[in-house]
Amino acid sequence: MRKMIVLSMISLDGVMQAPGGPEEDRSGGFRYGGWVAPFSDEVYRKAVQKELTQPADYLLGRKTFEIWEDYWPHHDNFWPGINEGTKYVLSKTRKRSGWKNSVFIKTVADIKKIKRSKGSDIQVWGSGQLIQLLIKNDLVDELRLKIHPLILGKGKKLFANGTIPAAFTLAENIVTSTGVIIATYKRAGKVKTGAVGA
Repeated sequence: MRKMIVLSMISLDGVMQAPGGPEEDRSGGFRYGGWVAPFSDEVYRKAVQKELTQPADYLLGRKTFEIWEDYWPHHDNFWPGINEGTKYVLSKTRKRSGWKNSVFIKTVADIKKIKRSKGSDIQVWGSGQLIQLLIKNDLVDELRLKIHPLILGKGKKLFANGTIPAAFTLAENIVTSTGVIIATYKRAGKVKTGAVGA
């Protein structure tokens, strides 16, 4: 079975919208596109580069895919595997793309079938609604989060309605010179409770 790995840049209040640039996603009147840029340092760049060079296939929502398909085919010098990896796109409206290795799927059942198949781990970037669907159906094996020291208030959030209770174990973490916490969490069963001090 392939691992489903969610990679996300988030603010302290969980906003994940438009981290990469001012024009990336202005929906809902979002005004802070490109909020990640001021936090880059050598540690951050190395962490991102490590993720981009891992063998992977990709699961994307339609909106993220449509942002990517105009950009990444022409910038594979920065992300060598993005054109070669299979890009599974969850969409009810799209059926094809000129971007090679793009496969369109429609249902959670399709995602489960892909997860059960043989192949590379599956990375999920962006795609907020898709990530919420994966969490709701307990399909996320690992969260790789870059938690930035700012609050954005309004914007698309990583965790929203429908998120199921789930426990994770911190597997790896580092803090950059700009205060970004880069952390990997692995799925660890059900939420446990108890009384503090008992």
